[in-house]
Amino acid sequence: MIKMKAILFGSFTLSLAIIASGCSNKPKNNLNKDNKKNIAIDVTYLDTNINPADDFFEYANKKWIEKNPIPASKSSWGMFSFMDENSMKVLRDIQEKAAKETGAAGSNTQIIGDFYSTGMDSAGIDKAGIDPLKPMLDDIDNLRTPEDIAKYFGKMVKIGVESPIHFFVDQDLKNTSQYIGYISQGGLGLPDRDYYFRTDEKSTTNRNSYKEYIKQIFVMSGSDDATASKQSTNVFDIETQLAKASMTLVEQRDPYATYNKMGMADLKKLTPGFNWDLYFGETGVGKIDSLVIGMPNFMKAWNGMLTKTDGAKWKDYYKFQLINTYATELSSNFDQAHFDFYDKKLRGVEVQEARWKKITDASDFLLRDALGQEYVKAAFDENSKQKALELVENLRNALSERLKGLTWMGDSTKQKAQEKLGKIMVKIGYPDKWRSYDGIGIKKQHYVLNVIAASSYDFTRVIGKLGKPVDRAEWGMGPQTVNAYYNPLLNEIVFPAAILQPPFFDANADDAVNYGGIGMVIGHELTHGFDDQGRQFDADGNLSNWWTKADEENFSNLAKRFVVQYNAYIPVDDVHVNGELTLGENIADLGGMIIAFTAYKKATANKKDENIDGLSADKRFFINFAQIWRTHYRQDALIQRLYTDPHSPPKYRVIGVLSNFPEFYKTFGVTETSKMYIPDSLKCTMW
Repeated sequence: MIKMKAILFGSFTLSLAIIASGCSNKPKNNLNKDNKKNIAIDVTYLDTNINPADDFFEYANKKWIEKNPIPASKSSWGMFSFMDENSMKVLRDIQEKAAKETGAAGSNTQIIGDFYSTGMDSAGIDKAGIDPLKPMLDDIDNLRTPEDIAKYFGKMVKIGVESPIHFFVDQDLKNTSQYIGYISQGGLGLPDRDYYFRTDEKSTTNRNSYKEYIKQIFVMSGSDDATASKQSTNVFDIETQLAKASMTLVEQRDPYATYNKMGMADLKKLTPGFNWDLYFGETGVGKIDSLVIGMPNFMKAWNGMLTKTDGAKWKDYYKFQLINTYATELSSNFDQAHFDFYDKKLRGVEVQEARWKKITDASDFLLRDALGQEYVKAAFDENSKQKALELVENLRNALSERLKGLTWMGDSTKQKAQEKLGKIMVKIGYPDKWRSYDGIGIKKQHYVLNVIAASSYDFTRVIGKLGKPVDRAEWGMGPQTVNAYYNPLLNEIVFPAAILQPPFFDANADDAVNYGGIGMVIGHELTHGFDDQGRQFDADGNLSNWWTKADEENFSNLAKRFVVQYNAYIPVDDVHVNGELTLGENIADLGGMIIAFTAYKKATANKKDENIDGLSADKRFFINFAQIWRTHYRQDALIQRLYTDPHSPPKYRVIGVLSNFPEFYKTFGVTETSKMYIPDSLKCTMW
């Protein structure tokens, strides 16, 4: 099943931006001459042949990367990877235990156990082939009228099948005390709309491979070669038209551009070729008065396609999207074909993950809280929560002091910024209330049917929010995920249990290490409330302009420096970092660094600066910051990330931030001749 996943700290807008997942790999416990505990930094990995003022990422991480090659089943490898692996092992134990027990019907044990055991039944899955989807494929063959199509779309959205329109429910951006329905663009099989139009050789090759993959899906589904070729052409033509009408990732970063609230009458006028009453009736929503349309121009273009494109072509498109959505849950030939294109071709991965890992990944996505409850029992240290809360308040105070001293922001805007900062809600560890999975319908049946049942159940849960009070206690991810996020609609920062481990956090480490690790993460998420997107939401989470015109202009001018700096980085071939796409994360990275260092200095003001393993406290702070981004990528995976990820690659999250930070210059002797040197007139600065 295709799941939306991003990596390495994020903010929420209309939908989840998830990060990396996992538990921790603890560094070996070195002791210094005074028998002080390891500072979570293994100094043997520091490459003293590299001047830290020239490339701090390589200085701190090159040796480790050389000794830790990317496994054949991975597209990247780093600290997050180790943490993820250990988390997966905890989840595996939970699932295998549940699969062996006879849990009461509807219990977490029964749900987890049946989902896992049916997913691990590869022989049964292979024997069934595509048969579990045949009733739905027959439904597509029987589509005749526009009314049939509207009902079909309503059925498919409930089970997560890719289609031109995505419908979901979330808080109303301009009235966050209420939930509202959203409709956004979709329908593409390639990672992003630009994949359909880039003219370089690699992009052309990828498109041709995608067409061959589509054809392969149809051949395995029973079409002869000639028919499958025609079907592939039909699917790709429709997707290309949809891509042409789609907003770019950079355009979607403007929350005002994607907030177009309209009544049902206006939606019907915009898309007269589609029966929305039947669609919403089929989804279970029923009557709906108003929605937010993310991309009206896309909707208009899609409506034109509905009336102008031959119905047979649409049927081919619908069939492919259904099979492609669930290819990884079908027999091994479909699963392998999906892997060969999406993982091997696009990201350079050599072999598939072990089956238990793939099932665990799906279970983690679909049964998040059921697994999360068990994970917390097995792996979370409650003492970490209190220390983390203390760090959060120290970071909040540091940002408050920074706000007071800003020279580019006026007093009225500062006052509202302080109000917003003070209202940021903090969630750490795990939710106070777990989701219920009562009636989910998971049982001893074909695995893909369990995945469909779980997808449908979650869709019903989400749309059931309409008309109900906003649940401010809800979490956007599980405690088993190494991640952190800022949600502007709830004005909250969230730190799941799994991230409160080395190298981010270690109760035995000194302040410098913890502030350089989890402290920087906390500062990063706090800053998201004031980045180019987050700053547009007020203290109550509403999309509302609380800035003076002069302060907006000052912010825009400062933001341009970030765009220019990061646009200049070229991680691979001739593919640059996209400074506009990554702007919010780059702002949050630098803000997080400055705030963390400020809080660290205040917390240690009355403490002696001790050298441990030959490193001063300030050096330990910066080294652990670089260490948390200790990651390397396969070239194809890095290119895909550069095209689609709002985060800069790890190396540039390190050198990009530190090149702008005077305290780093002092600590590691950066001069005008150093490669990381940036003149003050060009340095990025904001929070």
